Amino acid sequence: MARHIIHFTGPINSSTCGNLINTCTRALQQGAERLQINVATMGGECSYGFTLYNFLRSLPVQVDTHNLGTVESMGNIIFLAGEHRTACAYSKFLFHPFHWTLHGSVDHARMAEYAMSLDYDLRLYAQIVDERTEGAAEALDIPRCLMAYPRILGPREALASGMIHAIDELPIPADASQWSVHA
Repeated sequence: MARHIIHFTGPINSSTCGNLINTCTRALQQGAERLQINVATMGGECSYGFTLYNFLRSLPVQVDTHNLGTVESMGNIIFLAGEHRTACAYSKFLFHPFHWTLHGSVDHARMAEYAMSLDYDLRLYAQIVDERTEGAAEALDIPRCLMAYPRILGPREALASGMIHAIDELPIPADASQWSVHA
């Protein structure tokens, strides 16, 4: 089976979102029958994280994800798009409150829009985590993590919570088809 490995190592933003979509498309055009996305990200913008989750779930081949070292914030959503999810023994997952950077003055209507958007993104994030980790031995309290109490999961905790299916270094075969998406 033609498995292509894509290394996603950077922030989640407009540029890396477009690059990952383009890279997956090219891999499929070159005969990929399965994609493995190796993830190392400190997260980024919610809109692009949800976009990539939906894109990866829509692909006509199995997509697996692997935590290369750290998956943080919106990176967790991209990571959860994987059908089979693994992590290195020395890796972590970070869940923490959302934050936005505001530039200049903001009127009441815009502030209300931002608050509404944050609330919606929090519900969407929690729903994806709940669906993708359903049946795990230890349920994650994502709203709590995203509102005030950040949480780091090591590989064993990630396994218990359903974030991953196995702890595995996933050595890369010398003849593997590899791609890279980074900042």
